[in-house]
Amino acid sequence: MTCTLWYASPLGRMLLAAEDDRLVGAWFEGQRFFPEDCGVSLPGGSLPVLDAACAWLDAYFSGKEPGVPPPLRFSSTPFRMAVWRTLLRIPYGRTETYGQIAAEMT
Repeated sequence: MTCTLWYASPLGRMLLAAEDDRLVGAWFEGQRFFPEDCGVSLPGGSLPVLDAACAWLDAYFSGKEPGVPPPLRFSSTPFRMAVWRTLLRIPYGRTETYGQIAAEMT
């Protein structure tokens, strides 16, 4: 079962979605691919992974090193999975160009 929780970010409301002990989605309200029906809406503090995601986002948006992201569950193509693995290796506060990411993947 997918459980969801609203998070109030400085950039607008975000919908966080989790299944069991993994975060499976995060969307800004109204974005292009915002899910119509994403699961059971829970009040705050309902799943540890959603609490961890909120704490991580709080640190991130406050400008602090957020540490390791909460456990994530990816469901995608092998190429997209490789891109995600590369993106997750970029340290907090550092930026990389598409070209740098592509070079890392080859």
